[in-house]
This record gives sequence, C-alpha cells and structure tokens, in this order.
Amino acid sequence: MEATIDKTSLLQELASPYAVSPEAIAFYRQNGYVKLKQVLSPAVLAYYGDIITELVFRLNTLDKPMHERTTYERAFLQIMNLWQEDEEAREFVFSKRLAQLAADLMGVEGVRLYHDQALYKEPSGGITPWHADQFYWPLASPHTVTVWIPLQATPMEMGPLAFAEGSQHVEIGRDLEISDESETVLSGLLQQQNFPLNDTPFELGEVSYHAGWTFHRAGPNVSDSPRKVMTMIYMDKNQVIMPPRNRYQVADHARWLANVPVGSQPQDDINPVLFSY
Repeated sequence: MEATIDKTSLLQELASPYAVSPEAIAFYRQNGYVKLKQVLSPAVLAYYGDIITELVFRLNTLDKPMHERTTYERAFLQIMNLWQEDEEAREFVFSKRLAQLAADLMGVEGVRLYHDQALYKEPSGGITPWHADQFYWPLASPHTVTVWIPLQATPMEMGPLAFAEGSQHVEIGRDLEISDESETVLSGLLQQQNFPLNDTPFELGEVSYHAGWTFHRAGPNVSDSPRKVMTMIYMDKNQVIMPPRNRYQVADHARWLANVPVGSQPQDDINPVLFSY
C-alpha cells in the first residue's frame, strides 16, 4: 500500500525559514559559495524530484547520441523555466525558504527570480567546464546567486559541483563562454593564482549557493544513474538591466527579461519577487 503524501507539510517546509548562521553568511561572502546541509527533507526532494524529472524527460529535445554531442551538450540535459510549465514545479521554484536564504547570503532586502533550470547529467555525461554564470547575464550588479539542489545524494562519481574559492573577486576569464577553451584556460589561471578548490560530494538535502561571478565546474557522471539537479537563479530585487556585452546576453535579455529597457528593473510578471523583508 502506497504511503499518502502530506502535501500541506511539504508546502510548509518550502515556505518556512531556514536559519543560516552568521558563519555561513561570512563564508559565502568571502568565498563566493557555501554548501548548507539539511536544507530540504528527503520527502520534499522525492515528491518534487519526481515532478521535475517527468518534466525534464517530457520537454527535453536533445536526443543525439552522446558521441555526437558538443562538450556543452554532453555536460547535461538543460530544461528552463519549469515554473511556467507546471503548477507543482512552480511551488518548488517559488520556495520562500530557498529565496530567503539567497537574500540573507547576499545581504539584500529581497530577491527576484531570473530563471530556473533543471540540469540532468546522464550516465556517461561529460564534464561541465569551468565557467562563471554571469558571463551570460546582462545584469549590472554582482548581487546574483544560484541555488544548486541535487535531487539525490551526489557522490564524486556523479560529478558534484566544484568551486574555486574566492574567484568571484577577480576579473580574469570573465569573457569566456562555457567550452573546452574555458576548461583549459581557467584551469590554468585558477591554479596559477592558487584558488583553493572545493570538490566534495553532496549529501541528500544538502544544497549550494554560488555567486554569479564564482568560477565552478563539475566532473563527469561515471555512475549508472542520472545526476538530477534543480537550480534557481536569484537576483537582487533592485537589480538593473545593463547593455548586453555579448550575443548570449542579447539572447538572455530577450528570453528571461522580455527586452525590458536597459537601465530599468526587471518586471514582476516574468521575474517575480520571491522573497522580501
């Protein structure tokens, strides 16, 4: 007999505050990322993980064999803005707990959603090359952060996210898109400048937050199961749109910001405020 799901308790968990310590906030601001344990319960991850997984496999259009894909395509299946596709996915993406954590870590009054994306690294999926996310975003302020939520425990063989500690403070390599070149060039630059690497497994319920300019990568998935991850990108609710500096930012300006005029703030309908003090 199947256990009944107490949906009310799941929604309460997603809405209730998570007390982040002053030490964790200080660590994030110094190092550009932080990993936090037991942020979400196994029950929440199982329930919403099933919904997200169904959406990923229904909406995915990348069906080329692995050996025919680019490095980027081998890294993961990438499905974006699930909140617009499904009401229950929206419940997860709009979690006040996760959004408040983003606001607290950045030290801002509130946060908007930039967009969400599921990142599923298939068995035999390749590396995710070194990169910084904000290369892609036409956003003026560095007050941006991504929460990376594994939907299962993520041992080393699945390719957990790895971070170059403190790399958000340097301007090297900020003009590199995610590619074989970014992996090679940034690997060398980050080693030369002695940035410590945090490359450790994730327990079930553990999540990470990383700043938009923090360099990060992930290893290949050499396990026989997909590495299922959900992410949300948050920005300061008072973020301002800047002139796009590359073709990717032009595309992002159109897709995620509805071509709102440069110099203005994002609009509530497509970039809703998810938490505010």
